[in-house]
Amino acid sequence: MFEFSVTATDGKARTGVLRTGHGEVATPVFMPCGTCGAVKGVTPDQLRDTGTQIVLANAYHLMLRPGADAVAEMGGLHKMMAWGGPILTDSGGYQVFSLSSLRKISDAGVVFQSHINGDTVNLTPEKCMDVQTRLGADIIMQLDECPPADADKEQVAQAVKRSAEWAGRCKAAWERADEGQALFGIQQGGIFTDLRARSIESLVELDLPGYAVGGLSVGEGHEKMKAILEHTDGQFPRGKPRYLMGVGEPRDIIAAVACGIDMMDCVIPTRNGRNAQAFTWNGRIKLRNAAFAGDTKPLDEKCTCYTCRNFSRAVLRHYFQAGEMLAATLVTIHNLAFFSQLMSEIRQAISDGQLQSRSRKWMEQMYPVGGTDL
Repeated sequence: MFEFSVTATDGKARTGVLRTGHGEVATPVFMPCGTCGAVKGVTPDQLRDTGTQIVLANAYHLMLRPGADAVAEMGGLHKMMAWGGPILTDSGGYQVFSLSSLRKISDAGVVFQSHINGDTVNLTPEKCMDVQTRLGADIIMQLDECPPADADKEQVAQAVKRSAEWAGRCKAAWERADEGQALFGIQQGGIFTDLRARSIESLVELDLPGYAVGGLSVGEGHEKMKAILEHTDGQFPRGKPRYLMGVGEPRDIIAAVACGIDMMDCVIPTRNGRNAQAFTWNGRIKLRNAAFAGDTKPLDEKCTCYTCRNFSRAVLRHYFQAGEMLAATLVTIHNLAFFSQLMSEIRQAISDGQLQSRSRKWMEQMYPVGGTDL
């Protein structure tokens, strides 16, 4: 039900194929977020048309509403989302970080106060696996503890130890369920390379189908993230997929791929789309700027998405200014298509052995020295 193979390499970067029960995925790949079981602003058909191969949903949010049992009764996540392709579910470990004011953590698990209605929720590694089994995703994640970027080394070491213990408990529960899903372990360690090495060493001993880099994109900054990822290729098994969690800025994606990362996810393309920001090969466009009031060009002249074929920057700006719902949908479609195009270009560059030179060109275009967003 799950296989991964590397098809080409260029330095540490590699292309590959993920094979799941719901189809194949060419890597490196970007996964849009459908946190509550829907990618905001677009229909499943529109999502497919952007070139999206695989989507992410969040087990924590779905556990709270509508509930894992309700999703199962709907036919599972694939049926609920009307999405026939692969799905990955995040475990809820990130909420240990983002909802710190609403939870208490111990070696047993995490006790949350629901952000929806205040109910007390007990999330253990075993329950995490049970919830994700009932949701029916192709790839599921262990429960982990993600410390904040400013945590001291002692705090981070405790999170590494706890996450490793939880990974073992998740594996045992996953093996008992035996539903054909692929379980990924999550490396922690903050910005401490020795703790990162300790974390992945304990995970590799479990021989899981895949591994993720967690605890980045939580405020440490681009350069520190790159410094951590430089060690990824030497730490992670070469024959297993590597997933960098929560990263979606184009420069971060390019840097991560160069370090050997295969999978990424983020809310950036959809969230920015709803807020009148479009990604292009020449940088980010802020459509509310008055300069676009008479601009008849598409968002990106290289793009062939539905939005760029049919709507100008001026029209899109007008829709945002008028409060038209269509505006958010159209820019979200474009952003998702842009991210798919970026990943396709990256895969081609790796296959051609040209990732470094082409990446340099992309970075100059999207992030000019001294330049600003349009």
